[in-house]
Amino acid sequence: MTEAEAAAALERLAREIAHHSRLYHTDDAPEISDAAYDALVRENAAIEAEFPHLIRADSPSRQVGAAPAAYLAKVRHAVPMLSLDNAFSDEEVAEFLGRVRRYLALGEEAELAIVAEPKIDGLSCSLRYEKGALVLAATRGDGTTGEDVTPNARTIADIPRQLPKGVPDIFEVRGEVYMSKADFAALNARLLADAEDPEKARQFANPRNAAAGSLRQKDAAVTAARPLRFYAHGWGEASSVPAETQLEMMRIIESWGIPIARDIALCASLEDMLAHYRRIGAERADLPFDIDGVVYKVNRLDWQARLGQVARAPRWALAHKFPAEKAETELLAIDIQVGRTGKLTPVARLKPVGVGGVTVTNATLHNADEIARLGVRVGDRVLIQRAGDVIPQVLENLTPDRAAPPYVFPDKCPICNSDAVREEGEVDVRCTGGLICPAQRVERLRHFVSRHALDIEGLGITHIDNFFADGLIRSPADIFTLKKEDLLARERWAELSARNLIDAIDAKRNPPLDRFLFALGIRHVGEVTARDLARRYRSWAAFEAMIDATLALRRGMAPVIGEEERKFLARRDKAVVEAVATPNIGPEVANALLDFFEEPHNREVLAAIFAAGVTIADVIHEVRQSPVTGKTVVFTGSLESLSRDEAKAQAEALGAKAAGDVSKKTDLVVAGPGAGSKLKKAADLGIEVINEAAWLAIVAAARG
Repeated sequence: MTEAEAAAALERLAREIAHHSRLYHTDDAPEISDAAYDALVRENAAIEAEFPHLIRADSPSRQVGAAPAAYLAKVRHAVPMLSLDNAFSDEEVAEFLGRVRRYLALGEEAELAIVAEPKIDGLSCSLRYEKGALVLAATRGDGTTGEDVTPNARTIADIPRQLPKGVPDIFEVRGEVYMSKADFAALNARLLADAEDPEKARQFANPRNAAAGSLRQKDAAVTAARPLRFYAHGWGEASSVPAETQLEMMRIIESWGIPIARDIALCASLEDMLAHYRRIGAERADLPFDIDGVVYKVNRLDWQARLGQVARAPRWALAHKFPAEKAETELLAIDIQVGRTGKLTPVARLKPVGVGGVTVTNATLHNADEIARLGVRVGDRVLIQRAGDVIPQVLENLTPDRAAPPYVFPDKCPICNSDAVREEGEVDVRCTGGLICPAQRVERLRHFVSRHALDIEGLGITHIDNFFADGLIRSPADIFTLKKEDLLARERWAELSARNLIDAIDAKRNPPLDRFLFALGIRHVGEVTARDLARRYRSWAAFEAMIDATLALRRGMAPVIGEEERKFLARRDKAVVEAVATPNIGPEVANALLDFFEEPHNREVLAAIFAAGVTIADVIHEVRQSPVTGKTVVFTGSLESLSRDEAKAQAEALGAKAAGDVSKKTDLVVAGPGAGSKLKKAADLGIEVINEAAWLAIVAAARG
């Protein structure tokens, strides 16, 4: 990575992480999973470690939480409320202990006691007591300035208004406001029952959001009606600390009538810490509240003081996050969704269940073959998994065989009633309605503006759906002919929001070639193939010239009728692939490209896009040489420090192809926890397998 690339990446990450921090901490409306957010933070930290002189003033590594909400009074913390560094593997926990020992100059044989406790997924809150009376309750905010929620906190039964005699004159108890799983479910049910219009009822996504939204109310009466709990995990400003260790101090806080974690333990070694982590992880699903990891803290308070902090986190503490969580629930229905290419995807509608801090109500069933393999029917008990930013999936049918008839996959499109067919050699069933199918038209529009395509900020799924329903947008070209007046004529659009959207659209009138090709939604042309084509042809003019020449070649090849037809098709496919002349593109992709551009309607759509003022930027991708350059890499299992998109992007930046399945063409498999059939297939084929740490070492070495 060059300095210019690093600076650009740090600018992007600062903006993106700040956006998601605000959604999580201030708005209580996160858009991405905790794992996806952690991956962004780790990417930022890795670049800063390589280019420390480029660290920005607004770097996420220097930020804690997000700015307080404007509607609540602000209060400055006497002692900053810090965040915690995260670990995702046993090796990172071992490195944490090593850092502590090195900093304190402790030998390997010296005693180092660590307190371990569950990390409840709640809202951080500081309770300030003066002469035993609760005088202030504040959220963490940005770590320096929080929100005054004192009247609201006084309604929580776990928070005493008065501590017993003999406590320090000033003592700030710090902990988490949370909501139990059962209380969360009951609250959502009550909100639904009380709503005049059930479809517009306010429903919280998970217990953490429910707790945050309930505590951060203008009206304390609303908070009082919500079933909030509190438990302490530390302290802030204190006129005196009547203990010498973390564990002793927590027991004293408990004796004051403030709840603390029930599974707090003193660990004498790395083995003890990991054993405690695994025991709590095994009990996680049965706990009455959501947790997302275990927190380790150096027990001796004098050592905590010596260790101090770096940037936004203490050196003496670490959060060991849990991997993807699984849960059991009931399959209520199987619905069919129609995608932008006409693919019919079965979706499991589930009885709501908490998985990894999120309430899951839907999961993918992939295709008809997967339904048959699982043997699922409505009413079955199923095992589901949610891993990071991956769509929840049904892993196993837990219901014994029974006499109910099997699920029958539809042979008609549920949207337009066109025939739904399964082409020979494919697993997917597709609607034959094409662009007469409203679902495909809407999905193509959604895809065109999506994050990895043109990425038009502010033009999300809801706006696309509404604009399409009202006839304002029917094709991608219509996006670029939108006027501010069109938006101002609609409900809930003001001058500023309308101008922002038009500006965001204008900013995408010169998209890079690879993003534009991907945005077109051509079958079999994903991000990787679009980049391959962009690298090969460099400009839209050169790419289009190749398409036209290859189409002419294909049209000029007269088919041989009869027994020689298959040989003709093989010759045709070979000729087409040679004409496209792009690495990693075979006959299936090449013919899909030609089929798209041979369709007159698609040419009309492109002409309309260009007529609306869109021009395609030339794109040249620089590839870093590495041991995996020119090789095919497959990622399988749970990636603990990377999102799947980030791992694939790393592979492509090193000149490798990131594939989805293991085959004889695969050169390397990167396997994380939970790797299954792909890992076995790699072993059977004798393919090299490495873990995530080894992959990250390859990436780091390539970056120099």
